[in-house]
Amino acid sequence: MARYSKATQEKVHEELHEMKEGKLKSGRSGKKVTDPKQAIAIGLSEARKEGKKVPAKKAATKKTATKKTAAPKKATAKKTGSKKSTSKKVAAPKKATAKKAAAPKKAASKKSAPKK
Repeated sequence: MARYSKATQEKVHEELHEMKEGKLKSGRSGKKVTDPKQAIAIGLSEARKEGKKVPAKKAATKKTATKKTAAPKKATAKKTGSKKSTSKKVAAPKKATAKKAAAPKKAASKKSAPKK
């Protein structure tokens, strides 16, 4: 079983203490950390950056390996069915022109009544 160094344990302890005081902020968003698991993760991450003895992340590699092997099986199952492939072409929306074309004027729109 992998063990953590004393320096790593101290780093995690400091991060938990900061979280309890309300001073610990998350790295990217800057929001206040309220979950102890997140505080531990931050402490371990900082210890790794400093070169302390910390075991490698194993949970993340297991999940991605499982997903990669399961995904192709599902994809091939869908492709083997008798699926008709019809591609629909979507008409592009017409662009509005700056000036509208002038409507042709009717020359004989008003007929003058014959004078008597």
